[in-house]
Order: sequence, then structure tokens, then C-alpha cells
Amino acid sequence: MEPLGWLLDAQLHIAGSPVLVREIVGNVFGLASALLGMRRVVWAWPVGMVGNALLLTVFLGGVFVTPQAHDLYGQAGRQVFFFAVSLYGWWRWSRNRRLGADGDHAAVVPRRATGRERLGLLVAAAVGTAVAYPVLAALGSWGPLPDAWILTGSLLATYGMARGWVDFWLIWIAVDVVGVPLLLRGGFYPSAVMYLVYGAFCAWGFAAWWRASRAVRPARAPLPPSYSEAVA
Repeated sequence: MEPLGWLLDAQLHIAGSPVLVREIVGNVFGLASALLGMRRVVWAWPVGMVGNALLLTVFLGGVFVTPQAHDLYGQAGRQVFFFAVSLYGWWRWSRNRRLGADGDHAAVVPRRATGRERLGLLVAAAVGTAVAYPVLAALGSWGPLPDAWILTGSLLATYGMARGWVDFWLIWIAVDVVGVPLLLRGGFYPSAVMYLVYGAFCAWGFAAWWRASRAVRPARAPLPPSYSEAVA
């Protein structure tokens, strides 16, 4: 059997349930992308895109004949949007890398989102979920409301990562909190386990980016000589 054919058809049986090898491999690529992203390495984007392509086939169960046979259109759709946003992130981080965005040669300088940017994220989260829900329900998505938030939150988190906002890790945690129960009920066990791993990893990533954002803050300007002399 050709390698691609094997990857599409191969299954494992875990605790009596069939699990697609490509679901496991896709999530491994996703985790590798997250690890590279935490280290602010440009390769996070193309590595993640490989995982997106594999997971697209997993969540369109009715099309690609998965053991679960559930169509999670939100989960599948976000892989397509991920791919598109990842192209933007790849371009932006590559440009930053060429311009020398940071003294440690990382591809992006982390910073907290401004109050206006956070408000924009909240509005986009509410509007995106409200718009995606009826669309996914009409398409017959399994679990359209949580699926709508997972789709919207994932896009916002990916965009935040491309912009270098520390806050994107918190959005990922909120996505994981909703995603784990949905995936467990749908029988997507490897993805559910990976969401749990992602949740813990995102807390670690948030701490790492937070420290990095504080490290690159400009040092406090020295006091003017006249003021120093007056105090003396």
C-alpha cells in the first residue's frame, strides 16, 4: 500500500474503539506547531499547516468515511481558515525575522494586547459565534453551538499569535475548555486527549510569553542630571 493510502486508511483500536492514525498524526503536528510557536520559531506555521490538512479529513467524517461518521463542520472549517491565517502568520513572522524583530533572533516580540485590541477580540468572539452557529446548524454540524465557538475562538487565537499578543494563549484555553467535552461525546478520543494536553501547554506558553514580554520592555529612563543634583 502506498504511504498516502496507508495514512488515510490505517486505524488503531484503543479500548475497543477504532482510532484513525491520521487523527493522531495530525494532532502530533499540531502539538509540534504549538511548541515551535511558544519558542517563536517561524517553522511553527508550515508544521501546523500539515496538521490542518490531516485533521480536515478527520472532522469531515461523512465525506472521508471515518469510524465516528460525524461531520463537525466547525472543526473542519477551522482547519481551512487555519491554513489561510497561517499563511499570514508565516509571512509576518518571516518578515519580522528578516528585519531582526528581537535581539534573541525570535520571529516576534510578545506583548499584551491593548485595551482596544482586547475589546475588539471580545466583540469578534461574540459576533463570530453568533454568525457561525446558525450556519453550522443548517449544515448539520454535530454540536453546532460549541462547534461555533471553537471555530471562532481558534481563528482569533491564531490571529493573535500572528500579531504576537500574549493574550492568544488565554483564548486557546477557552477553546480547549469547550472542545474537550464535545470531542469526547463525538468519539474523537485522540483529539480530546490532545486538547487536554494543549490546555496545560497553553498555560505554560502564556507564562513563557508573559515573561518574554516583560523582558523586552524598555528600561526606565535615567533621571535628568539637574534632578539628581537637586535631590543630592
